[in-house]
Amino acid sequence: MSRAVFALTALLCAGIATPALARADGTLIEADEARCTRVAHERFGEDVTLTRVVHLDVTPATAGDAQGTPRMSALPAHCRIEGIINARTGADGKDYGIGFAMALPDDWTGRFLLQGGGGLNGSVKPPVGPVASDGTPALARGFAVISHDSGHKGAVFDDSFLADQRAALDFAEASVERVALLGKAIATRYYGAPIAHSYMTGCSTGGREGMLAFQRYPELFDGIVVGAPAMRSADSNLGVEYTQVLFNQAVPKDVDGVPILSQVLTDANRKAILAGILDQCDGLDGLKDGMVENVAQCRFQPARIGCEEAPGEGCLSAGQVRALELGLAGPKDSAGYPLYVRMAADTGIVASPMGYLPTGLPGPFGPPNRATEIDLDASIHAIRNTAWQRLTDTNYWTNLSTYLGRGGKVLFFHGVSDFWFSPFATWDYYQRAAEANGADFTQASRFYMVPGMLHCSGGNSFEEFDLLSAIVAFVEEDKAPEAVTAYRKREGEDHVRESRPLCPYPAHAAYQGGDPRRAESFTCEPPTEAD
Repeated sequence: MSRAVFALTALLCAGIATPALARADGTLIEADEARCTRVAHERFGEDVTLTRVVHLDVTPATAGDAQGTPRMSALPAHCRIEGIINARTGADGKDYGIGFAMALPDDWTGRFLLQGGGGLNGSVKPPVGPVASDGTPALARGFAVISHDSGHKGAVFDDSFLADQRAALDFAEASVERVALLGKAIATRYYGAPIAHSYMTGCSTGGREGMLAFQRYPELFDGIVVGAPAMRSADSNLGVEYTQVLFNQAVPKDVDGVPILSQVLTDANRKAILAGILDQCDGLDGLKDGMVENVAQCRFQPARIGCEEAPGEGCLSAGQVRALELGLAGPKDSAGYPLYVRMAADTGIVASPMGYLPTGLPGPFGPPNRATEIDLDASIHAIRNTAWQRLTDTNYWTNLSTYLGRGGKVLFFHGVSDFWFSPFATWDYYQRAAEANGADFTQASRFYMVPGMLHCSGGNSFEEFDLLSAIVAFVEEDKAPEAVTAYRKREGEDHVRESRPLCPYPAHAAYQGGDPRRAESFTCEPPTEAD
């Protein structure tokens, strides 16, 4: 037992009030619960309201399960603060304001982290900082963590808040700056000490928020982890819609000429596509194991699984081959200009219910698409003239001179089987940022493709990896990460994890021999011809 804890226990037993304790150097430290109680009476701005302040004890670790509950280490005792910024009634009569929650650990490292959101936000997630942490989130590492709902309440894809101007602006960008500055002010006052380093992590919308942070608020953070960013969501949705229409054109029609969606891609078709991808690309990394590690050199040719080239029950019709070729290549306007980048031919594109290729079933945005025609020119015109979308998108700005000049670092990761956002869209941004900023960017950043991983997690992938430690070492020790060890549970063995290196793209994990379930059997090797 430490001297401080012993002193607190003795005073409590004696019934004596304990507003403060002595450190070893003789200075005073306020008891954690008393400090948490006191902050409830603090003011952090005229439009900031604290709605709940409570001190929470240690939270036990969770092992994770097959239903999707993630593995997570124990969380430390901390002060939990909840509140709202700019509570008001909007133009549509609904209540608005940026809801937030913050966790301030008793044992603080001096680090601050803003946690990114997801979808269209609309809810405040537990402020723990789970993204790319391999089950040991930022709060468990002594970070002060804040999360938020981006300025409105609602279901994850409910866009009705866009009717209110301020709510739309908060979602598009303003909430990131406002919440970060508030979180820093709370942490600084709570601990009575300055923040040593500031970080942000997020995936999907959280990844987009991370990008807009280093693009538009370059002084806010020292290090950012960007996962599968929703940086041009309308363009990617257009790519999905285009691919659905192509397959609807190829599918048999009923007597009214309506596509029979139950036959859009049969199980046999999906097995043929998966087998074709593996046959053409799996062995490029030196090991046939059901995964495509050498992403840069995978040149999947759908025609090779067409019924004329590969006759049999699982082959694709000529219409399906055409749909797969054009759908993976991405939509183009009437002048031939790409409207979105190509999709990766990875194993997860045939996943169901959520893979890139259509299932004919309802999706997260509503009923299945039955259209057999699409006007790409009209669609992209509408997208480019949607004001909130233009402000939301983060794929344009590449001048990062201020962020990089301050020593800022950024790590990107993207699942190769992402069914919403192509990993090549993020790679395209990375290449343009490298061209615009030169070595200042490439020396301060890394990009990691995650083979087999769906959107932010899932799939046949090594989806558990720790980029949080990597960004901290990058920022605080100037230790640039290279290979990062990634893990997945071994089938049938709950407590055993396989490992494999996650390599900075375009390098890939190349098998060198030995146990293929262990990372040391692989090395990161560049492709012969990078894409």
